[in-house]
Amino acid sequence: MPTEAQIATALAGVDDPEIGRPITELNMVETITIDAHGQVVVRILLTIAGCPLRTKIGNDIREAVTAVPGVTGVDIDFGVMTDEQRRDLRVQLRGPEAVSALAQPDSPTKVYCVVSGKGGVGKSSVTVNLAVALARRGLRVGIMDADVHGHSVPAMLGITETPTLVESMMMPPRAFGIRVISIGMFVEGNAPVVWRGPMLHRALQQFVNDVYWGELDILLIDMPPGTGDIAISLAQLLPAAELLVVTTPQRTAARIAERAGAVAAQTGQRVAGIIENMSWYDTADGTRHTPFGAGGATAVSRALSGLLDTHCPVLGRIPFDPAVCAAGDDGAPFVHTDPDSAPAKAVREIAAALAPIVRRPLLVTPPNRVMA
Repeated sequence: MPTEAQIATALAGVDDPEIGRPITELNMVETITIDAHGQVVVRILLTIAGCPLRTKIGNDIREAVTAVPGVTGVDIDFGVMTDEQRRDLRVQLRGPEAVSALAQPDSPTKVYCVVSGKGGVGKSSVTVNLAVALARRGLRVGIMDADVHGHSVPAMLGITETPTLVESMMMPPRAFGIRVISIGMFVEGNAPVVWRGPMLHRALQQFVNDVYWGELDILLIDMPPGTGDIAISLAQLLPAAELLVVTTPQRTAARIAERAGAVAAQTGQRVAGIIENMSWYDTADGTRHTPFGAGGATAVSRALSGLLDTHCPVLGRIPFDPAVCAAGDDGAPFVHTDPDSAPAKAVREIAAALAPIVRRPLLVTPPNRVMA
């Protein structure tokens, strides 16, 4: 006959899909009973009554417990945590003070603000695909969509669910192994966000302090174009964040991109590098075309290196390919849908430059709503 200890050991291998830690460690397993015929009944306490991933949690539990020798069946009795249990969980995950570890000087998380001087250079596409490429290298990755007025990250990753709220702590949805938060998760349809500076700052504070990011290796922040309130707020909230400047080869776009990178001279931030998007495209006969000119990234690198008195390298150049760029409209990054394409290979090279060491193999999956 299976023992309670064996069942508990099996359940220790089941992670909460939102938090990413074992359900036993999170005190979600209330009771385990086993009858004389090997039928197991597990009482599981969900964080909220309408937990969006209840089905996935149940399936994972059944799979784990059924694998224990002697188990003839598994029944799951779902309950809900009390207010006190949720408070204990929040303290367990975040500590007694709801202050983000991201803002601490000794934070192990590398934070990169992906910036551009103007819209239309593919900044959000670069952010999303770079995040997927980093996740495929085994890194724990998050995206904060700080482009409040022009949010697009959830749609590009196929995310339709909203964060789960535990006390005052937000559990961000996950897609392709990436934790994601965006103001787009809190507005109806395509409604515009009409906020002034103080409201923008407060929203960013919540994204930094009230979101459970877990133990991230890298957080990418998709910034709005330009050098406005959000750039200033994030420099205050996350002073150790570094800048990734996205430009196109066009000299006009490059000059505007220089302004976005020049913010580092005033905030004391470091420019980690320059990424050139839509650098060229190749036709079927092998002919290479450069419709937006050439030299934009090199010009930005040279200008910012001189201004900041430190080397600001060109991390990579991403070619243009309409077939794979359209993947973002379908909620699937081209690094995932067409990994052998030239743009995907270029993005993977940039990811390797930012994170040379591959941590561990990772199965990158689509959004949780698909798995559930």
